Amino acid sequence: MTMNAAAPCARAPAAAPARMAPALVWLFALACGLSVANVYYAQPLLDAVAREFGFAESAVGIVVTATQAGCALALLLLVPVGDLMDRRRLILAQLLLLAVALGAVSLAGTRAALLAGMLAVGLLGTAMTQGLIAFAATLAAPDERGRVVGAAQGGVVTGLLAARALAGVLADLAGWRAVYATSGVLALLLFAVLARRLPRQAIAPARLGYARLLGSMFVLLLGERTLQIRGVLAMLMFAAFSAFWTTLVLPLSAPPHAMSHTAIGAFGLVGAAGALAAARTGRLADRGLGQRTTGVALVLLLACWLPLALAPQSLWLLVAGVLVLDLAGQAIHVTNQSLVFRVRPEAHGRLVGCYMLFYALGSGAGAIASTHVYARAGWSGVCVLGAVISLAALVFWALTLRAMPAQAGQP
Repeated sequence: MTMNAAAPCARAPAAAPARMAPALVWLFALACGLSVANVYYAQPLLDAVAREFGFAESAVGIVVTATQAGCALALLLLVPVGDLMDRRRLILAQLLLLAVALGAVSLAGTRAALLAGMLAVGLLGTAMTQGLIAFAATLAAPDERGRVVGAAQGGVVTGLLAARALAGVLADLAGWRAVYATSGVLALLLFAVLARRLPRQAIAPARLGYARLLGSMFVLLLGERTLQIRGVLAMLMFAAFSAFWTTLVLPLSAPPHAMSHTAIGAFGLVGAAGALAAARTGRLADRGLGQRTTGVALVLLLACWLPLALAPQSLWLLVAGVLVLDLAGQAIHVTNQSLVFRVRPEAHGRLVGCYMLFYALGSGAGAIASTHVYARAGWSGVCVLGAVISLAALVFWALTLRAMPAQAGQP
């Protein structure tokens, strides 16, 4: 069943917006990339963080999980607020707080301070990123929404993957703390740019209080079939994605490879190439090909685990597997959001919050499960875990083809 159009909402649908200028699309992509990178800097640094703070190899995944817990809180408590107030002002305020949180992580002296800082970075980095995507979707004309969301998501995944390369280089040069100090400075520079370039948005009359706004998210989750199905696909895809990237540093930093953080981080750039190749899948969703794109991407997601499992024998197979993994993951994610944003144009903040809750659950679960599996079964066990999750996603997609609302597949 779907929500009644007369249900309470933050604002009435506005007239169709003009097509977005290419420069503004690129600015949204850049800002999304710089914001989301903060959530993923820790992954190639886990071995260094574990040594300094005394985490066991099987428990160091809690650093990533703390960040993902911040992501979940942001999606529940902060991202939906964009449906009630000026997104521009909200984004700028969150960016200043993010700079403070990054500085706190760079100065953390205890486990508790580190985990609290990571929680804050996940909270504010996610609120920034998803607020920007919802803002871009609102500004875009309906017939270009998939393209604009695809470009913003291209920035997200490029930032996510390039974060590992940047983190590796800085960690080798100046230690892991320099990564967060540098990112804090970048956040302040981004604030200066966005304050000048982001369009101004009039504050809409609030028809929902904050508590009712949050309650309406549960109505969306319970009533919107497209959100439910694409959310579960996102949860499974991101669990597989997180399982790989969380544990990759462990086998590559150990003998016989014994790679530096710079070399390990470079695999993020390889993945970015695959992600950029998939950024145009939003156009396919605009043409009504979202389901076909999803099916092909899920098959690729399952297939990539074979070359990834053979990575100890050949780093070239690892490169090939990373390319396919990120191509498939980005294609699924962009298609998911393109379809979800068609549901309720006046509720983009709540829709992206609900959808990305599935992402946070998947990423956090993948991080914890993969480090435990790696401690007991090594890299081969992690690849089996990723393949099982990917197969589950493919089966779920096939079983729910007829359950998707008909309008979800229309251009």
